[in-house]
Amino acid sequence: MRSCLTLKKSNCKNCYKCIRYCPVKSIRFSGNQAHIIEQECILCGQCVVVCPQDAKQIVDESEKVRVLLQSGSPVVVSLAPSFIANYDGAGIEQMRDALKKLGFYDVEETAVGATHVKREYERILKEENRDVVISSCCHSVNLLIQKYFPDLLPMLADVISPMQAHCADIKRRIHDAKTVFIGPCVSKKDEAQHYGDTVDAVLTFEELSVWLKEENIEIERGFSADENSRARFFPTAGGILKTMDCDLPDYTYIAIDGIEKCISVLRELEKGSIHKCFIEMSACKGSCIGGPVMENARYTPVEDQMLIARYAGSKDYDVEQPDKLYMKKQFTLIDLGHAQPTEPEIHQILAQMGKFDTSDELNCGSCGYNTCREKAIAIYQGKADISMCLPFLKDKAESFSDTIVKNTPNGIIVLNDSLEVQQINSAAMEMMNIRYASDVLGDQVVRILDPKIFIDVQRTGKGVYNERIFLTEYQRYAERTIVLDRESKMLICIMRDVTDEENARSKKEEISRNTIEVADKVIEKQMRIVQEIASLLGETTAETKIALSKLKESMQDE
Repeated sequence: MRSCLTLKKSNCKNCYKCIRYCPVKSIRFSGNQAHIIEQECILCGQCVVVCPQDAKQIVDESEKVRVLLQSGSPVVVSLAPSFIANYDGAGIEQMRDALKKLGFYDVEETAVGATHVKREYERILKEENRDVVISSCCHSVNLLIQKYFPDLLPMLADVISPMQAHCADIKRRIHDAKTVFIGPCVSKKDEAQHYGDTVDAVLTFEELSVWLKEENIEIERGFSADENSRARFFPTAGGILKTMDCDLPDYTYIAIDGIEKCISVLRELEKGSIHKCFIEMSACKGSCIGGPVMENARYTPVEDQMLIARYAGSKDYDVEQPDKLYMKKQFTLIDLGHAQPTEPEIHQILAQMGKFDTSDELNCGSCGYNTCREKAIAIYQGKADISMCLPFLKDKAESFSDTIVKNTPNGIIVLNDSLEVQQINSAAMEMMNIRYASDVLGDQVVRILDPKIFIDVQRTGKGVYNERIFLTEYQRYAERTIVLDRESKMLICIMRDVTDEENARSKKEEISRNTIEVADKVIEKQMRIVQEIASLLGETTAETKIALSKLKESMQDE
């Protein structure tokens, strides 16, 4: 058996939306990709409807139907009664004309089989004295009970669906006939595969519309009502009950639509407080006319209800009721085999997500699970990953960035587009003598710094890099860089305190100046001494010359 739902891995963007909307959380994430867990899936189709990337795909059986048409056997369509809402008021005659152009032998309404089913429900209530009976028309509801509420299986009506009843009726009446069901449901593909060969293939309305478009076949509008067609109400909320004789005085008749409501009712039934009740259950809100493969552009609940009401009659189809043996369907338990973690194991996983106490469990649902505890169990079962916890990742990222910001020696100030201080670290506070961050957070930057440069950067978008300035108010030198983050419109100012560097440079320059002055004085003094020595030497030489001259003269006189 092949799966009815497939996944385009490349389209999955790790948004977890499918998990949020999956009522039974039958989706596993691995390698940042969603994987449908077939064993747990109830084929309600919600993941198909909500996926923003169109990553979920329903297996197309159009080619299989084309092969049937070429087989030589008469291929008869069982057309779900919701067709009139999907195809904008086209009646069975118009649909028959269009589908015969595709090569089908004939087209009949599944509502014929619905008549057989509702009569069997009435018989069970009157003859078998059952306590609670749940309708079995919706395959997704059947799977929900088989997989998640097995104790309630005795309450599920052991009756075939209208699709099966009608296709079986077609094969009884038409020799060697092949049957193709066409409707708004994903799960009918699975039902056809798992319950005999009554239904040979299943197409969705979308698949049929694509095929008709490829063949350039237009469906004409307009229909004629038929008084004997009350079962056409089946695809609406409460539609089964509208066709039934709800006249047993000791029974309560209730219609429930929407899978979440169905789950709530099933939990009530588990408590054992509900008795003598027939419950019509539909997985889709609004029943089948709200099905996942009703073409999206056509879904208008009020108009659809009105179309069904105008098209449906007030009496049953004039058909022969099969023997009750032909209407039987056996539902069995489908064991999911879930391994359940112990309490210590759950707490250990929660701790890995940074949730050490119940107050840490936000139960925000961003991961797709309703509670942190459900998420922890999913992690234990291999369906989820710790990284899917967005608050955990956010806190982790913020903690990492905060650690960097807090411990960097550079001052950091972040301003919004109104030049209000949004963040300031301890280094910046120390530079500007700010005691508490709360003293300036939310205030205009003008309170602590000259705003002109910030206004210029914001206006031009051009950053300032490694500009050395003197902060007069704080008697500090700083080397600052200011950049504009265009996406967030935030201004980020990074300042490096270079006061010590500037003081050291100034001191060095002063020492140099003093050294030069001392050198100049020494040189000047030396020059003066030299000059004095030279002067003294000149005087001594002159005196000596005079003395020697006189001595010479004296010696000559003698």
